[in-house]
Amino acid sequence: MKITSRKFALMALSAALLLSGCKTMDIQTAVQHTGNLARSFSQDVTPQQEQKMGDDSAALLLGSAPLVKNAALQRYVNQVGQWIAGQTGRNDIEWRFGVLETNNVNAFAAPAGYIFVTKGLLQRLNDESELAGILAHEIGHVLKGHYVQSMLKKDRAAALGGLATSIAQSQGKGKGEIGGALVNVSRGVYSSGLDKDDEYQADRIGVVLAARAGYDPFGLPRVLQMYAVSTGQSGFELLFSTHPGADERLEKLATAMGDKFDRLESGSLKNTAAFSRQRAAVGGPRH
Repeated sequence: MKITSRKFALMALSAALLLSGCKTMDIQTAVQHTGNLARSFSQDVTPQQEQKMGDDSAALLLGSAPLVKNAALQRYVNQVGQWIAGQTGRNDIEWRFGVLETNNVNAFAAPAGYIFVTKGLLQRLNDESELAGILAHEIGHVLKGHYVQSMLKKDRAAALGGLATSIAQSQGKGKGEIGGALVNVSRGVYSSGLDKDDEYQADRIGVVLAARAGYDPFGLPRVLQMYAVSTGQSGFELLFSTHPGADERLEKLATAMGDKFDRLESGSLKNTAAFSRQRAAVGGPRH
């Protein structure tokens, strides 16, 4: 496997964290209630069914906004995302990352490892650690099964029935529009957003995973600060309608983090030339 200079730098940073006494488990326990990252959600949904839920949900998101037609950008975001996902210990998930062609400011996850950020969000980021924090937050949603649980909570019968229909269609045993009831449930979840506690938990996991990967752990809090001062700005409408207030998220995250991550900030990775180059390619920065 080819190791780029960027990946080598991240590997060196992670090693330095370990040698300095900041062991992986020490970082994880620094944020309360992060929990085990093993699959622990609804037993009603098998990994195979979760995959189908993810496939249909990703198709729904891509139907709303296609991927940006920039192979270098997509490759870069995948490299960052894969490095962070590698810190989870979840080798059973096929992680896939992409940038959506829309000026709306948002990020999305779908079951089974699909992660998307919008071009509008990427344009407003200042450095790679902020991107890392966002991707790590969305990875947290997948790890804890937040979208699966939300679909079941919203309409359990439609979700499970739609799942069975969707699987039958994929096997050539059924007819009708792809996704059917399952896609309708997914659409409802993306329209209304997740529970506040899910977002708070994903914030905590995001900080932990970014720190494990050698990034500045305050990247995600800086993004939340950007959200907090962007009320009323064009492009943020969907984000604000589907997420708890940024000020509230910052307060919760600050309480959880305390001063436990302060010693990691100075020795961690904040930005790379690759980030600046790729953000410029999509017209950033925009503030």
